[in-house]
Amino acid sequence: MSERKAGRRATGIAALLLALAALCLWGSSRMTWVTVTSSDGLGVDRVTELDGGTWAAATTPLALVLVAAIAAAFAVRGWVVRVVGVLVAVVAVVAALPALGLLTGGASDEQAADIAGFERVGTQVVATEVATAPALLVLLGSLLTLAAAGVLVRKPAATGGLSSKYDSPAARREATARRGAGEGHEQPRTQRMLWDALDAGEDPTDDGEKHPGAPGTRPEGD
Repeated sequence: MSERKAGRRATGIAALLLALAALCLWGSSRMTWVTVTSSDGLGVDRVTELDGGTWAAATTPLALVLVAAIAAAFAVRGWVVRVVGVLVAVVAVVAALPALGLLTGGASDEQAADIAGFERVGTQVVATEVATAPALLVLLGSLLTLAAAGVLVRKPAATGGLSSKYDSPAARREATARRGAGEGHEQPRTQRMLWDALDAGEDPTDDGEKHPGAPGTRPEGD
């Protein structure tokens, strides 16, 4: 398998992992993380369900960041791909922290009252119930995100990115100069190379030799 094909395959795998991770985070943000039972001493106890978007407010934005990372994985190339991989790994860690804290330490009454917005004097938290499934779903999404980050970091640097038609004119002129210096004239030029040469102000039909009768040449014997 060529390096270019390997790079495209790596990008596809990373994009799939990021899509699944974003789906996990988004789904968890819609699920109930903590159920809070409170009482104000005046009536029946009140039950409040706190979903992931409320208990861990960063869950939904981080899911959107992962979606943006999918586009970035296809758009960038070279060392920038590794930067995207590192940023994706950071997102994985940030997303996992609230879930780990909930699974290991539970939900305290003070934290539940603060997040639920119990500002009314006399309202007290009677009980809290933690749901483990949403937190485990976030951890699964974090693991998938870390796997995608690893794929991006190890992706061949010379592959990936958008087509050369999205490069700036200066970048295309530089690429044309490199091809002219390193490839020689014995190799056929593609249509893309011809257009790049025209854009760089060069004559793609000029082979560097003077032909009899051509402008600027003198007949032999003069």
